[in-house]
Amino acid sequence: MPELSHRRRLLVLAICCSSLLIVSLDNTALNVALPSLQRELHATTSGLQWTIDAYTLVLASLLMLAGSTADRIGRRKVFMTGLTVFTAGSLLCSLAPNLELLIVFRMIQAVGGSMLNPVAMSIITNTFTDARERARAIGAWGAVIGISMAAGPLVGGLLVESVGWRAIFWVNLPVGLTALLLTLRFVPESRAPRARRPDPVGQVLVIALFGSLTYAIIEAPDSGPASVLPFAALAALALAALLWYEPRREEPLIDLRFFRSVPFSGATVIAVAAFAALGGFLFMSTLYLQNVRGLSAMHAGLWMLPMAVPTFLCAPLSGRLVAARGPRPSLLLAGAAMTASAVLFAGFEAETSNVTLFLGYLLFGIGFGFVNAPITNTAVSGMPRSQAGVAAAVASTSRQLGQTLGVAVVGAVLAAGVGASSYRDMFVSAAVPGWWILTGCGICVLVLGALTSGRWARASAERAAERIQSAQVREASKVGAQ
Repeated sequence: MPELSHRRRLLVLAICCSSLLIVSLDNTALNVALPSLQRELHATTSGLQWTIDAYTLVLASLLMLAGSTADRIGRRKVFMTGLTVFTAGSLLCSLAPNLELLIVFRMIQAVGGSMLNPVAMSIITNTFTDARERARAIGAWGAVIGISMAAGPLVGGLLVESVGWRAIFWVNLPVGLTALLLTLRFVPESRAPRARRPDPVGQVLVIALFGSLTYAIIEAPDSGPASVLPFAALAALALAALLWYEPRREEPLIDLRFFRSVPFSGATVIAVAAFAALGGFLFMSTLYLQNVRGLSAMHAGLWMLPMAVPTFLCAPLSGRLVAARGPRPSLLLAGAAMTASAVLFAGFEAETSNVTLFLGYLLFGIGFGFVNAPITNTAVSGMPRSQAGVAAAVASTSRQLGQTLGVAVVGAVLAAGVGASSYRDMFVSAAVPGWWILTGCGICVLVLGALTSGRWARASAERAAERIQSAQVREASKVGAQ
């Protein structure tokens, strides 16, 4: 990628952030619309879970393929394709006549979305080559999530009340088209120095693993453990096959050598835990505010502000803190705040008190605001720049997998607790196990943030990067000799 002026780099950052905005805004706004979808399309709890998880599941399954493909054939090309497919999928979602087709169209959206965030992060990583400048850019990237969390519930609530849930998908159309035109004009093409070959077997195994695991979790409360046991077994077999097959390929879909880096491995698990907490938190909060408290979609969106505003404010602070002090302070703050928030809900029945409810939302927003920048920065900063797309895709996959599992697990626990009763009667008691699960996620962020960000962990990242770089040189020499 050619060296760009400071103004041009900021413009590239803004274009890449716009892709994150429409993806994140779509998800947060749709969460507010879940009760409306439940009434209009006669959806069960598992149906609502699939409305969210069909998107995140396909996204998680295809992100690594999109990242490696972008490194191979060109990041701008893949990014523009993603914008086109995502925008078209949004239009189809707005026209869906029933829940089944909405889920299918959400999957089409996700195919486009898989080409956006990891590829945009790879573009940013290759545009901002200075470590401090890159950390600030990633902080701005994280702030966009805060903007989407602040604007999403409000925009979603306003659209649901005034037009209907279909209008949520209309917002993506002008933003997607504008980003597409700006990308064509201002974002330079870039790719890895040496093309990576596709890994179709690895891709099939990833889809089998994520899909069967999610299906088993979501459908267990309705179908029973025995009926989903074959899917759980398939997930275990797919994982075992993936761990056996991928190290034997010269250019695997998932380069397991990355996980020799302790910070990279820690960031991957932290991403799963943090976004599982986010997915479960949004799912339970939305259903509680509207189905139990009886609030309108707009008022439910307003209740999300104590969470969204701190996320927006803390994300750039976290980026600057990572640039100045490394990832540990941000991760410790994030883990402590998210844990305290979940404990408030689980142990003190925060749903029954406005003050405690407000404080729980506030703490979660602070925690989530601080967690995103260290995850992304740790994932890409220790890796060779030629592998930035794959490294960013692994981090993004961890986020989406975490959100998928969060909605699946918490939704399954909630559905089992509510049973045939109404949400209004059983929600508070049925949600307690779910809040304790989110507490565990917060503790995971806190503990791993402390353990994987020290000097010995950084040394392991340097050794892993050197090994990957040396292996790439040897592979390139073999190709040249042939």
